[in-house]
Amino acid sequence: MKKNPNKQLQINPNWAQLQQKLKSHGPKPPATILGKRKERTDAELDDSLSHVNPLTPVNDDCSVTDEVAMDCEMVGVSQGNKSALGRVTLVNKWGNVIYDEFVRPLEHVVDFRTQISGIRPRDLRKAKDFRIVQKRVAELIKGRILVGHALRNDLKALLLSHPKEDLRDTLEYEPFMRGEGSRRALRHLAAEFLDVQIQNGEHCPVEDARAAMVLYQKNKKAWEKRVKDQIKLKQKQKKRKPKKKRKEGDDLKTDVAETAS
Repeated sequence: MKKNPNKQLQINPNWAQLQQKLKSHGPKPPATILGKRKERTDAELDDSLSHVNPLTPVNDDCSVTDEVAMDCEMVGVSQGNKSALGRVTLVNKWGNVIYDEFVRPLEHVVDFRTQISGIRPRDLRKAKDFRIVQKRVAELIKGRILVGHALRNDLKALLLSHPKEDLRDTLEYEPFMRGEGSRRALRHLAAEFLDVQIQNGEHCPVEDARAAMVLYQKNKKAWEKRVKDQIKLKQKQKKRKPKKKRKEGDDLKTDVAETAS
């Protein structure tokens, strides 16, 4: 006897009820599998983030912050052994450039020092006048924490000064020094503390300023405490009244009196 293909099979009610229970109370393998995949993705993401260059700005905010880092590149004037400002760069606390200009020195350039400075004759043909740059830099750093490496040289080239208590120089920070106060190059500090290579060939003032800023930000809490402690110590020393020095005549009178007695 042939079965009618159009006739629908009737499912036992008990079997249908069991299937419904399995659907509602059974295990959910898809959720477990997705969870494991997500964990692997997060691990891979963390691994990739660990290789991100720490000198890369974390955002694109180019506003002037309370802390700015500066780096200058020099050219040779006079007989070539005298340094003059050829380029100045300022970055904010996030490492974004807020000022970057080539500078036309007041004296004739005889050595562009390209191998280190990265400056070429074409860079200074349309460079800004020294006085204009000097004025703008003075405006940008006024009242702010100034970060950098060997800032004394940079400020000297700009013919500017800055309050000592507002300077954060990675060259002068004691925890960065080796034994007996030996100062270290910025590239060595960047390699040891930031695990990045800089100044391999021509220097980039943007990169150097960022390196100094990141070094400061990573040590900011301890650095600021050290600065405050130094200021307090100086204030205490000023309050102390100097002891009166005994005059030679007073010593002689004391000796005579003791002899007479």
